[in-house]
Formats: sequence, structure tokens, C-alpha cells
Amino acid sequence: MFMSKKCRLLFFILLLVVFSKVNAQDEESSGSKKSLMFDLTSTQTSYSDSWVGGEAGSVNWVANLSATSTKKIKKNIELRSRLKLSFGQTLTQDAETKKWSKPGKSTDLIDFENVGSFSTGGLVDPYVAFRIETQFYDGANPDKKLSLSPLKLTESAGASKKFYETEADLIVSRLGLGVRQIITKSMTDTITLAVETSTAYDGGIESVSEVDLAVHKNIRYNGKLTLFKALESSKSDDLKGTEFENDWKAVDLNFENSFSGSITKLITVNFYLQFLYDKEISRKVRIKQTLALSFVFKLN
Repeated sequence: MFMSKKCRLLFFILLLVVFSKVNAQDEESSGSKKSLMFDLTSTQTSYSDSWVGGEAGSVNWVANLSATSTKKIKKNIELRSRLKLSFGQTLTQDAETKKWSKPGKSTDLIDFENVGSFSTGGLVDPYVAFRIETQFYDGANPDKKLSLSPLKLTESAGASKKFYETEADLIVSRLGLGVRQIITKSMTDTITLAVETSTAYDGGIESVSEVDLAVHKNIRYNGKLTLFKALESSKSDDLKGTEFENDWKAVDLNFENSFSGSITKLITVNFYLQFLYDKEISRKVRIKQTLALSFVFKLN
């Protein structure tokens, strides 16, 4: 295996030590910034049993929470934390019977990332990062929800560079070596509902670029491009001799784009566009797009 469990454990302990030191010395912080934004979008239509014409009702709702925190310790250590939570459901009404279906999941995301960077006064700064990506549950089988599956853990370290920074805006990139652990739950028996957990590892080069800018008085753009090139994988031996033998070597891409425009203090228009490419999952680029008018709560 490309990295022993002991090495991965030591790396993880290093991250915990760094982040605990940062939090423990919070009283010495030379500056901190925090933000929290919550929005809720919902639409609903319904028809009575006597309605004719073939129309069917629906209920859609999506809730999003985005929280960021930046702490500076002794002017040369900075911890940036970012949490994104999204969940939404859709209910549909049968066009003939007018009966409502059970709620189906439309959006599901848990994304928590911590980046500790150390200012050296040079062109780039060293960093360590830890990221958790998962969802509240895998609802592929309606008989049993598999919580927090799949669960992706990414630990990385390398060099970062801030290209632009103000009180509200930021453009930053980082490049380093990363190790990913993907834990997946799968149902092995639909009668007994038995569940099996499998774990896959890979290691390689990670590149992350983030942009958070005010592009207009009332419009903000937030973008994040994550690239990962695996150099070794725990699944490589199992795939030898198959048509998928080299799929794990392809560059994984996650490109998130979000525009938010404020209409009033409580109402915003949000446009989200995401491009995903992981050859092990699909050989085509996956695209997600949402456009919503939302009620927003902000804390800065």
C-alpha cells in the first residue's frame, strides 16, 4: 500500500496537534473573521381530487448553510475553516389519484474543511489540511438509509499562495501531496438488510484554488476548483486486466461556482453550477445547476 496505516495515523495526529494549538491560543489571536449564512427555498402546488386536466402537484424545499471562520495566531499561523451543509426533498402528487408520494431526496451535502497555513515571508507558505466530504444518508435503497456514505477523508500538505486578500475578498491557491480514504457502505442482502463497509485509499497530488469576490455592489461570486491526480491506489491490483484498469489514474475534478445577489436584506437570488469528473464513477462530466430565490439569514 502507498502509505502504511501508522504513517497515516501520524499524519492525522499532526493535523490534530496543529489545529488544537491554534484553538488553544485563540486568546492570542491577532485577528479573526467569521461568517454564517443560512437560506431556505421552497415551492408548493397541489390539486384536489376533482381537478381535471392531468396536472400534478409538487413540494420542493432546499436548505443551505455556509459557515466560515479565519483565525490568525501570533501573526504567522492562520486557520481557515469552512462548513457547507445542504439538504432538500421533493414530494410529487399522482396526476390521477392525487395521492402524494413519500419525500425523495433532491440535495444532500456535508463538506467540512480545515486549512492551517504558516506565514514564512516567502513567495509561498506551507500548509496542512483536512477535509471531510459526505452526505447525510445514501437513500438508493428505500428500505434502509445508509448514513454518512460514502465518506471521503482527505489529508494534504504542501505550499499555498494568497494572490489577493482584503477584509471581504480572497483569492488563494494551494498545491501539495494528498491522501484520500473513501469509506462506502453497501447493502449485501435486501431481505435481511445486511450492510457491508469497504474502504479504499489513494494518494497523489492535490491542487485547490478558491475565489471569493464581490463582482458588483450586491453580487458575490464564490468559486472553488479542486483537482486530484492519484499516483497510487489500493484498488489498482484488483482492476488489473480489466477495461477499468487505468481509470483511477485520471485527474478528478470538482469545480463549484456560486453567484448570490441581494434583492433585500432578507431575500437573495442564488445561482449554483457544479462540474464533477471522476472517471471511476462516470466517464462523462456530471453537471449540477440550481437557481433559487431564497430567504437568508446572515451573521458576520
